[in-house]
Amino acid sequence: MRAAVMRHSKLVVDTVPDPEPGPGEVLVKTLACGICGSDLHALEHADKLVESAAESGVPFLMDVTRDIVMGHEFCAEVVDYGPGAMKAHAPGTRVVSMPLAMGPGGLQGVGYSNDYPGGYGELMKLSELFLIPVPNGLPTEHAALTEPMAVGMHAVAKSRFEQWDAPMVIGCGPVGLAVIAALKLRGAEPIVAADFSPTRRALAAKMGAHVVVDPAQTPAIEAWREAAGARPAVIFECVGVPGLLLQVMRDAPREARVVVAGVCMEEDRIRPMIGINKELSLQFVLGYAPDEFAGTLTAIAEGKIDVAPLVTSRIGVGGVPAAFEELANPEGQAKILVEPWR
Repeated sequence: MRAAVMRHSKLVVDTVPDPEPGPGEVLVKTLACGICGSDLHALEHADKLVESAAESGVPFLMDVTRDIVMGHEFCAEVVDYGPGAMKAHAPGTRVVSMPLAMGPGGLQGVGYSNDYPGGYGELMKLSELFLIPVPNGLPTEHAALTEPMAVGMHAVAKSRFEQWDAPMVIGCGPVGLAVIAALKLRGAEPIVAADFSPTRRALAAKMGAHVVVDPAQTPAIEAWREAAGARPAVIFECVGVPGLLLQVMRDAPREARVVVAGVCMEEDRIRPMIGINKELSLQFVLGYAPDEFAGTLTAIAEGKIDVAPLVTSRIGVGGVPAAFEELANPEGQAKILVEPWR
């Protein structure tokens, strides 16, 4: 099959062996797969990703000296089954799945594994256990965004958000936009969002932010105070660059809850006494629970989360390396979908 392959910290387009489904697995054809910011980080910081995963027990069992086909935000079509599968979904059924697989060596991350190629290739093998059929009428490109939107749902759930809370979202890339959509689904108001990019601020407004601010012009915390007054603060850090978490802690009002959803691959430093003096709560988040993933698909299918504004481009496998470079510019794209059949 044709695939965009991470090889020696570079992306190359090549022909690689077709995956063969094992016991309880299903062979699927990739219909659409979003390019995630985590993949951009992984290409640049693969060694750090593996090191931190090993230290924390996250299932990124990949050898960076071997080929890796990334891509974990996908919608696919059932093609065939491996031995012992229940075959619950007929060939041709469109499905989404949490990007996890129960392989012989244990739980692995689809798209972050040498053995389970992701959606930047024409074919994948998935665990039948995790398959969820796509509701009739839901466009494939929208179903493919179940995974990134579920990240936002999980972050809001972990924040222990209550109706009187006033949220602030720092960073309006894909993670921040997913958080805004989840907050809107909760009925949060006002939602204050901050980003340097005019394009991303416009998307934040479309996804449900009531106040959008350019922090180069107005500090985000000032816009939040004007909109929220003395209400309890829940601050979502959705950027993931060193130094930002410390700045958020400095700006946060007393007893704020700070949710770290941005993926920072580098070492960072904070000053604990700032959090102690203000009695801040600090919550790190990753991924989502199975019920959050399924609930996100339902919310998209029912029109409660409108993901249409996020899709800004569609490419074939051959366009993946250039798309990675293009996504470094926040003004150019929001969500690029890879459609390997192109």
